[in-house]
Amino acid sequence: MKGKQTIWDMVRSLAVIGVVVAGIYMFIPHDEKADPTRVVDYRVETATARRAAPYPVAAPVGLPAQWRATSVTFDRMDGNAWHLGFLDPREQYVAVEQSTDASAKRLAKLTQQAKATGETRQIGDQSWELWDGEKYDALVRQEQGYVTVVTGTATPDGLATMVSALEFKQGG
Repeated sequence: MKGKQTIWDMVRSLAVIGVVVAGIYMFIPHDEKADPTRVVDYRVETATARRAAPYPVAAPVGLPAQWRATSVTFDRMDGNAWHLGFLDPREQYVAVEQSTDASAKRLAKLTQQAKATGETRQIGDQSWELWDGEKYDALVRQEQGYVTVVTGTATPDGLATMVSALEFKQGG
């Protein structure tokens, strides 16, 4: 008889806990319309990368507030790889990628297998290669010792907007 009481007590305890959890859930406000995008501040990482990278690190200046930074990394051990990810005003992804590894394998990874079209696009005083892909399009600029890729799901004009805002600096 004692074993039955123990199981019954456990079932009742779990039921009470379930009611308490359900009550807490019901009374805590939820905003189903809230944007789940986590915005990051990339200023510190940019300054750090600019001190550490052997090339001028690109970061945007003066983008409208609707452009939201969502990710930032600098990995010295992986070809001095700089990454800065954004969502543009149309909720499309745009990434700034730089690295001393300009291999075909690296470029394929960064651009989600996009291919060079043979076309260039003049943005400001720089010429960028236009790449086209199923998932991502890209604007690519190869410099002495490093490559800069602006890639993502945004339109070529959206990618060009990012390129236009980029400021290349070295040394912090």
